[in-house]
Amino acid sequence: MNVVLLSGGSGKRLWPLSNDVRSKQFIKFFKKENGEYESMVQRMFRGLREVDENVKITIATSKTQLSEIRNQLGGDVNVSIEPDRRDTFPAIALAVLYLHDKMGVGRDEAVVICPVDPYVESDYFKALYDLSNLAKESDSNLCLLGMEPTYPSAKYGYIIPKTQDAVSEVLEFKEKPSEALAAEYIKKGALWNGGVFAFRMGYMLDKAHELIDFTDYQDLYQKFSSVEKISFDYAVAEKEERICVKRFHGLWKDLGTWNTLTESIPENIIGKGIMNEKCENVHIINELNVPILTMGLTDVVISASAEGILISDKVQSSYIKPFVDDIVGQVMFAEKSWGSFRVLNVEDESMTILVTLNSGHSMNYHSHRNRDEVWVVIEGSGTTVVDGMRQDVSVGDVVTMQAGCRHTIIAKETLKIVEVQLGKEISVYDKQKFELE
Repeated sequence: MNVVLLSGGSGKRLWPLSNDVRSKQFIKFFKKENGEYESMVQRMFRGLREVDENVKITIATSKTQLSEIRNQLGGDVNVSIEPDRRDTFPAIALAVLYLHDKMGVGRDEAVVICPVDPYVESDYFKALYDLSNLAKESDSNLCLLGMEPTYPSAKYGYIIPKTQDAVSEVLEFKEKPSEALAAEYIKKGALWNGGVFAFRMGYMLDKAHELIDFTDYQDLYQKFSSVEKISFDYAVAEKEERICVKRFHGLWKDLGTWNTLTESIPENIIGKGIMNEKCENVHIINELNVPILTMGLTDVVISASAEGILISDKVQSSYIKPFVDDIVGQVMFAEKSWGSFRVLNVEDESMTILVTLNSGHSMNYHSHRNRDEVWVVIEGSGTTVVDGMRQDVSVGDVVTMQAGCRHTIIAKETLKIVEVQLGKEISVYDKQKFELE
């Protein structure tokens, strides 16, 4: 089975845990049997591999999410990088070209497209497997997975099937309606459009060439930023005549807001938190190293990180985005392919950061024009390279670099350092990279 996971999101609706670097699919909310937490993308990967151990998974995403993906899924995961956000059809076209040109997926093979972040259980992954087989065997050019509605929602588009059969031709699509109109659709057998579909590779290759002027994957990648912004539904699905939908009866939730997310988190407290017995339907998600105490609250979500604190009625939390749009601040935490960083303190002419390097990984060999840096090793051991000079370091060692000095550190084991940046102009853009000899 070939699966493309669409990984987008601007990190607004789950503030303050999410941001432009760490979108909701990378936040570790879900507790596994061994007690560790996993993210939506890790949960999706695990489920796909349990249903098909030979599945080929490719993530279609922006460059800003690449390091986070590598950190959570490993360095060998297939990624189709979008140079710019151009909506779902260009993203899918580029991913399909990546599969064909870079991974050798043939024209007769089926490809399944789905979002990376729904909350689902094992029957969903079996349905994706069946959908892949349906796309191979069906006369339809496009095979959708329609979700059986559990209530008349105004948040989703609707698929109207011709019949009530398990697999039916599609009569029409309906845009996000009012709740009253959604109830009428459901009476007629309508399904939620969850953005899940499958096709044969050759069909989508031809469709991409029909709608976009390019020669191959590399050519499309180079001109991607000039491609028309258009959704897959508008560009392809709503115009396709040979299209069918397969009904899905299992659990499927779009965890796009704190309200819907907390409905699917089995624990009421993640991180340091205390509630008294008068609290009802309250969730605390706390990334800070200080406790949060709640007393006598009802239907409230409290989320805390180094970037801010949210205290909200759960229903009202769905309307967070315009307020977060007005918040401009330093990204305080991010996971990278090599490890992670967490900003500890910001002053006018200094910044203090906790940097964690995974075993065997290193920073880029780089320099800064406008700031000095000091590293203090607080855990593990490694090797520094400063202007070409190598030196082993361990807990308690201090390394000082002046502006213009080329430097990196290589972890022999999991390595933690406190990095102090000093200067009047501290900026993420003040960085020049070099090859390490």
